[in-house]
Amino acid sequence: MAGVIPNSEVSKDNQVINFNSSYIFLVSLVSALGGLLFGFDTAIISGTISFIKPYFQLDEFWLGWAVSSILIGCAIGAGIAGKLSDHYGRKKALLFCALLFAVTGVGAGLSNTLGVFITFRLAGGLAVGIAAMVAPMYIAESVPAAVRGRMVSLYQLAIVLGILLAYLANYLLNDLGENSWRWMFASQALPALLFFICLFLVPETPRWLISNNRESEAEVVLEKIGGNAYKTAELAAIKQSFGNEGGQKWSDLLKPSYRSVLIMGIIIAVFQQITGINAILYYAPEIFKLTGVNNENALLQTIGIGVMMFLFTLVAIYLVDKAGRKILLLIGSAIMGISLIGVALCFQYAYFDNYLVLIFLMLYIAGFSASLGAVTWVILSEIFPNQIRGLALSLSTLILWIADFIASFTFPILNDKFGVSFTLLIFSFLCLIYCVYIYLKIPETKGKTLEELELLLVK
Repeated sequence: MAGVIPNSEVSKDNQVINFNSSYIFLVSLVSALGGLLFGFDTAIISGTISFIKPYFQLDEFWLGWAVSSILIGCAIGAGIAGKLSDHYGRKKALLFCALLFAVTGVGAGLSNTLGVFITFRLAGGLAVGIAAMVAPMYIAESVPAAVRGRMVSLYQLAIVLGILLAYLANYLLNDLGENSWRWMFASQALPALLFFICLFLVPETPRWLISNNRESEAEVVLEKIGGNAYKTAELAAIKQSFGNEGGQKWSDLLKPSYRSVLIMGIIIAVFQQITGINAILYYAPEIFKLTGVNNENALLQTIGIGVMMFLFTLVAIYLVDKAGRKILLLIGSAIMGISLIGVALCFQYAYFDNYLVLIFLMLYIAGFSASLGAVTWVILSEIFPNQIRGLALSLSTLILWIADFIASFTFPILNDKFGVSFTLLIFSFLCLIYCVYIYLKIPETKGKTLEELELLLVK
């Protein structure tokens, strides 16, 4: 972990804090596995479309519904995740997700009717929605400020790894015959069970423990992370933040002091999705087939997309605590917008030579992975104050999934009515709008504790 987690730092009162880097990495890695299931569950559908469309006799409307129904479950999961994780704890919420991932993957693979298939996709979305909110929050509440960006970015890396594994599973299972799609869905049970087992190796977050009057347990966790000096400093800051007026009620989100930071979080969440990422990921093989390649080559090119996501998420992990969050968002959204214009022009003029569509899409994926992909979850996990973090993250993630559903559900319909070029130009325009918002409204958050950010952002 050299270069990823510092061995020590000097506190504000000039005390040397020695970090347990192995323990910090373990806590972050295990929680981030929730992202792996998130990525796997949402991306596995891409390789099954050519199978489920004739099996369930789907037109474009019902194809959009079959692909995007998981996102309704995601929205519901995000809506209940705040209360669930506040009441039962971050760790127990993740344990529930792990079991649900396993059951719903097998259930979707065994489905014989569209109704049963969509039911399991909705239930799988419930697990994704809860994990998407709780996993990055767990990391943010457990690790030191100096490495919070990198450690929360591990969550996005796990999402990307899950997407890549799903693409690989689709490619490897593609030749099993007409039931290939069943094995594709069922394969997610293996990483789900691994996640469930690994969760028993990590503790509850110290901030949740303190909020539930379990201070002695929190002290043990904090001391294991950074020793006695770190424990003393963090304990005092966390207790003071919970001592402020506030609570864990939905009505608290309406307080004027939280309004600006809540609006910022919602906008950040929405633009991660309406700039087109999951529409591209879900339908990547279908987009590639429009350029004239067969299904096997389309799946192979989609694996290239997954590899690019993985590599540039590593770039984000390296830069997020060095360059900062804001500059990554600015550069990434600009690259995404320009790349989508390139793809749109290729389809407009039917130019599919020299793998130009693949190159532009990989550039788009690189821009997303090094910026919006990782940084969105980092910022959402850190900008909300302790008193409302669970509920504010829940609301932001709920709206994120609604935005994802709208983008993904309408993608095949817009393609059918107006063509790929027009649809991608809409996404590119939204990328450029987001650039302007980032420049004007989003502050830099790197290097600040959660409690320092609360003082900065809550007016």
